[in-house]
Amino acid sequence: MQPNSDPNVIPFIDILLVLLIIFMVTAPLPTVDLRVDLPPPNPIPIHLEGLNPTIVGIREGAGGLEVFVDEQTVTMSQLGQVTLDHAIRNNPALNVEDIYAEARIFVRADQSTAYGNVVDVMSRLEEEGFVKVGIFAELAQEG
Repeated sequence: MQPNSDPNVIPFIDILLVLLIIFMVTAPLPTVDLRVDLPPPNPIPIHLEGLNPTIVGIREGAGGLEVFVDEQTVTMSQLGQVTLDHAIRNNPALNVEDIYAEARIFVRADQSTAYGNVVDVMSRLEEEGFVKVGIFAELAQEG
């Protein structure tokens, strides 16, 4: 039997497979992203076309997260129904079917409120069927 003059590549392949597995395990997992529609660089004034918005307020209280629909305290389970009732009262020209598609719901949160809580409230409103859910924001103060 003659000695084999070709290099043995099996250990090399084994090492490459182990490295591949290590890279696959340590690679970051994809995260769930929130869809954000950014305004153009020079924002155009918003015209509400006669529709009155519903304001949902959020703040961190001593007992945890406090949610308000135009100053009325609500729980997360009541949020959808109370918001719908308020949107119907604010926009009598719209019928109930159009409220979900056309009513404007704005979420306003204190600066100290965790971003995750704002996302939870917005997600809850979208799950209830509201299409036009946005965030109130203020320009940063200079100086």
